[in-house]
Amino acid sequence: MSDGVPHGVSSLYLVRGVSFLDAPDAVFEAMLTGWRMQQVGGRRLKPNSVDRALNIVRRFETYTLKKPWEWSAGDFDEWMTLLVSQRALAASTIRGYQGAVRQFCEYICSEHYGWVEECLDRFGTHPVQVCHEWNSLPHLYEYEGGPGRRPLDRAELQRLFDRADDEVSRLLDGRRKGALPAFRDATLLKVVYAWGAALERGSGS
Repeated sequence: MSDGVPHGVSSLYLVRGVSFLDAPDAVFEAMLTGWRMQQVGGRRLKPNSVDRALNIVRRFETYTLKKPWEWSAGDFDEWMTLLVSQRALAASTIRGYQGAVRQFCEYICSEHYGWVEECLDRFGTHPVQVCHEWNSLPHLYEYEGGPGRRPLDRAELQRLFDRADDEVSRLLDGRRKGALPAFRDATLLKVVYAWGAALERGSGS
């Protein structure tokens, strides 16, 4: 924040009334700089994550050959069609692209940052939100990665614990060696899971 002005406000990156040789590019770059500062400085997001989102917005701008104040929902739909049909990107990747464009548009359309007024003064038009609920992929599942890497659900986890306990009982009932190590393994399995779950809950609080 500078002199009480929140991160991302257009006046921090563009001087009102000053002309540029290439005004569209200058304003677009200022928008990206302002959004990065709003994300990193204001929201305290990780720079690497913010830079990935910035690259996605740049890709969309390159695809459309238009600046953000010229974008439409139709432009976004065409880009999504290309990504889905020709590049066969995973659902989670598509959602990441959509989220980046949506958040960028929310930023430049917000009344708090001054980009609408800046674009109206310079170009006679203003940015609008192009990524909506009706043209983006809904989040249907808790986990969308490869099925071989997903976490166990509760039923699967219970079967795992039961199988570890059954192995202890089997060895004890048969008076066979290995009951103590099996009991140790079953206990450690539960402790490790419980400790990891506790850490996950703690990190999200």
